[in-house]
Amino acid sequence: MNNSIVVIGSSNTDMILKMKEIPRPGETIIGGTFFTAQGGKGANQAVAAAKCGGNVTFVAKIGNDMFGNNAILGYEECGIDVQHISRDTDVATGIALIFVDGKGENAIGVASGANARLLPPDIHRVREVISNASIVLMQLEIPLETIMAVAEIAHKKNIRIILNPAPSQHLPNELLSKISILTPNETEVEQLTGVSISNVDDALRAGEILLKKGIECAIITLGSKGAIVVTKEFSEKISSFKVNAIDTTAAGDTFNGALAVELANGNSIRDAIRFANAAAAISVTRIGAQSSVPNRAEVEQLLSEQLFQVS
Repeated sequence: MNNSIVVIGSSNTDMILKMKEIPRPGETIIGGTFFTAQGGKGANQAVAAAKCGGNVTFVAKIGNDMFGNNAILGYEECGIDVQHISRDTDVATGIALIFVDGKGENAIGVASGANARLLPPDIHRVREVISNASIVLMQLEIPLETIMAVAEIAHKKNIRIILNPAPSQHLPNELLSKISILTPNETEVEQLTGVSISNVDDALRAGEILLKKGIECAIITLGSKGAIVVTKEFSEKISSFKVNAIDTTAAGDTFNGALAVELANGNSIRDAIRFANAAAAISVTRIGAQSSVPNRAEVEQLLSEQLFQVS
């Protein structure tokens, strides 16, 4: 079985300030704890997939600086193939400034840096890598034209594409029609469909709209409430797990990376979502992005503890 996962996306260094409250505009709050961690939605998903047992190649662009050097070392430690991460000497590696409050909610600002320089010519240079993948996983912290170029290559080769449409933005139907699995959260799905999600029926309706745009499978993630999956064959709510959340920073990325692994391993969409829900649940019990991602053994342990599952 070809279980190769190619993740194409952003690589950032996260600078995190954990405080009781997130400052409002014009407000200064003294106190809190500061630390740095490797992040970027693409990198987070690559790390999640690798830690969950995936055979992962990461395609990205970083600066020629210490942030990029540290990022590469971290990816290598996770067993990620980094030979297709390129460097740009004119700009810095991407940086994210993250506030996390006492309830685990966050506010994030991003300076894209080299991520904005990952362009279609870079994608054409890795055409063969994409063409030999089982699954291609992408997000929206790199230029949309780059996403389009990847989708064109993978779609022609009948390779499944998972697109996590985050950060939220409008996406053309030309792109959506090439996507196998779309994984928006409540905010993102409203941007794409115009449907505000307040209950399961709303999520099902939004999923049906996405199918009409050409998506094969829509998975609407609802945080602690689990996920709604909508396909032409079935629609279903798949439960999450009860945990004590302290930081939600990389929950969605962990979900997507874990989902890609299970699908690449040939598991059903239901089982893959349940595995991804468990991985995401563990991640919110820890601080940071990549540092919060669980390994496969930890996810399997939570899955075996049926008492933690909620309906």
